Amino acid sequence: MPRILLVEDNEMNLDMLSRRLKRKGYEVVIAGDGEAGVAMAASERPDLILMDMSLPVLDGWEATRRLKGMPETATVPVIALTSHAMAGDREKAMGAGCDDYDTKPVDFERLLVKIEALLKKQEKP
Repeated sequence: MPRILLVEDNEMNLDMLSRRLKRKGYEVVIAGDGEAGVAMAASERPDLILMDMSLPVLDGWEATRRLKGMPETATVPVIALTSHAMAGDREKAMGAGCDDYDTKPVDFERLLVKIEALLKKQEKP
């Protein structure tokens, strides 16, 4: 069962996403801010990270940069989740080290396709 780290500070988004991911068969671990997300990624070794970009303590941009700079988490795929749907935001997310990008409100089926594609890419041949 793939493990997903959900880094999200909005209680409603957290509840909705974690419940729906669990129903799809994923194990979900949760962090409420960027700093906790970095720590959880190192200790929990998730298969994929869903990273809100607007987080307290340490924003998602910096948290992702730190994760990609740590040998133990550098290869874990990160999907940016953001309500920042402005021109250039996708490029900014990818520049921070994210492997994909999705906007809020979350279209769960679209997000699921992205999650599955990244997890499949991670599988060893």
